[in-house]
Amino acid sequence: MSHKIRTVSCLLVCLAGSALVALSPVTADDKPTLSIKDAMKEHKKGALKDKVLDGSASADEKKKLVDLYTQMAKNKPPKGADDNWKKLNDALIKASKDIVDGKPNGVEDLKKAVNCGACHSAHKAS
Repeated sequence: MSHKIRTVSCLLVCLAGSALVALSPVTADDKPTLSIKDAMKEHKKGALKDKVLDGSASADEKKKLVDLYTQMAKNKPPKGADDNWKKLNDALIKASKDIVDGKPNGVEDLKKAVNCGACHSAHKAS
């Protein structure tokens, strides 16, 4: 009986340790694979963002927009507060994910989140 308890305890400790490693905030995925400047190329007028907003984007293009905003958010803003940068990017990511998931509010939420002036005035370097 004692052997079984020890074995189960050991398994639980291993599982807990694995969960901590898996949930650790510091991972290789935290490094952006796309610069803010490169993300802006697809975010500007007439590019991928507008295709998603006007409904002409494919499913893969919609997913690409989610990835674009996710990668952009991993960058440190050139200026301004990190918490505002996170808030603005989180709105873009959530709205674009909602579009991918087919939620009816996705397009309207993305239109609201795409507030160029709010982001540029707070975070774009001169």
